[in-house]
Amino acid sequence: MNATPLDHLTRHGALGAPALILGAASYDYATLEAMVGRLAGWLLEQGLEPGDRVASWDRKSLVTCLMPLAAARAGLVHVPVNPVLKARQVAHILADSGASLLLAPEARGRLVEAEARWVDPAALGGAPLPPSDHDPDRLAALLYTSGSTGAPKGVMLSHANLGFGAEAVADYTGITPDTRNLAVMPLAFDYGQNQLLATWRGGGCVIPFDYLLPNDVKKAVDKHAATYLAGIPPLWHQLMTLDWEGARESLETLTNTGGHMSEPLFRQLRAAFPRARLHLMYGLTEAFRAASLDPELADAHPGSVGTAIPHAELMVVREDGSPCAAGEEGELVQAGPLVAQGYWQAPEQTARRFRPAPAHSRYGGNAVWSGDRFVRDADGLLHFRARADAMIKVSGNRLSPTEVEEVALAAPGVREAVITARPDPALGAAIVLHAVGDGDDGAVLAHFRRTAPSHFAPRRILWHEALPKGATGKVDRRALEGMTE
Repeated sequence: MNATPLDHLTRHGALGAPALILGAASYDYATLEAMVGRLAGWLLEQGLEPGDRVASWDRKSLVTCLMPLAAARAGLVHVPVNPVLKARQVAHILADSGASLLLAPEARGRLVEAEARWVDPAALGGAPLPPSDHDPDRLAALLYTSGSTGAPKGVMLSHANLGFGAEAVADYTGITPDTRNLAVMPLAFDYGQNQLLATWRGGGCVIPFDYLLPNDVKKAVDKHAATYLAGIPPLWHQLMTLDWEGARESLETLTNTGGHMSEPLFRQLRAAFPRARLHLMYGLTEAFRAASLDPELADAHPGSVGTAIPHAELMVVREDGSPCAAGEEGELVQAGPLVAQGYWQAPEQTARRFRPAPAHSRYGGNAVWSGDRFVRDADGLLHFRARADAMIKVSGNRLSPTEVEEVALAAPGVREAVITARPDPALGAAIVLHAVGDGDDGAVLAHFRRTAPSHFAPRRILWHEALPKGATGKVDRRALEGMTE
């Protein structure tokens, strides 16, 4: 199947149907198409050449919502920047990408000593640039990783990557013209941006929303009668502190990404939203989405992330690239048209992560070697174990932090749990449990003694009012590791 050009996405909804709601303003598909075309034309009027990078740095606004399509239509490369990043991080992204234009409020530009331009797409005149038929392999976006293992890297995504990603998510999560997607994740986050593209691919209405407090999300669900909500585990933990009685009836689809969802948290969500289909997913920025669990199987297999999504081939392999047997742990490798083109101007890092697919791959070509450890069970379902570089060795036993966190989350009074480790001359590594809740050390340790092997037990428990978060809302494990040194 040929890739749908990214700059044709606005044609998947009925022209008079709602496509985008921002604050009090609503835009139908005909208006969306016209604004994208005019913004694309305006970009070319700024003297930009095909392949030039253009960055956007702001909250969810018309500019940041339309730029993924407008830049692609103009033959440019969009660099979305998370609005919560600090000046130093933004300056790195602008310099590394070589952005020729920064679309941001003037005050933001001053923070990074760069000229910033601003434009209101709804007010632009001029003839709209019509949809083009760019080469599907043409570079369309640079999405910068959070930089948890060093300076942020620009992941190179093509028209085909983004187009197939939109199609895949619209397909397996069932987005239709009746979908009202409350998009709360940052648009610079791969799945956050996909919330726009997949909703438009399915002909639905997307409601981009910036929130400060969990209750803001609840109010917005109620106000907009949202049917679809995507989140990451820290957000779900926050939302589960609220009373959803009377404000949950509209929600039909919930999707989780950005980290493993523990079984206790899954059970809470299932109880709070009994009518909703809950998709437990896994993915990398380097290959967009990878796997999703059929909601019909979630109650029986809450620890799984399911099987490959459309346009993805997932293999669990040994060190030599041969396929693992059922129940055997190995590295997850992804092939297919969702795999990115590599890291921007980083050939050595690209060569380490993007390598030829294993010999038994159906797609072949380049694959992304995730570094994540997985097991495929006898039913073909995938189970995340840990990142290879996150494994902890205690008294000779190789442990996944996820395994220990699952035990901790079942302890009395523990609502959130993250495991780090510190060197220990006797044990090799000593487990540190970072917990949020109203429990106490004695009860937690007694729970570990009852339910887990002795080497699972934390040597230290640190209680937090809230776990530190990074720019995408994920738990900042590096910050937690610094607290244990």
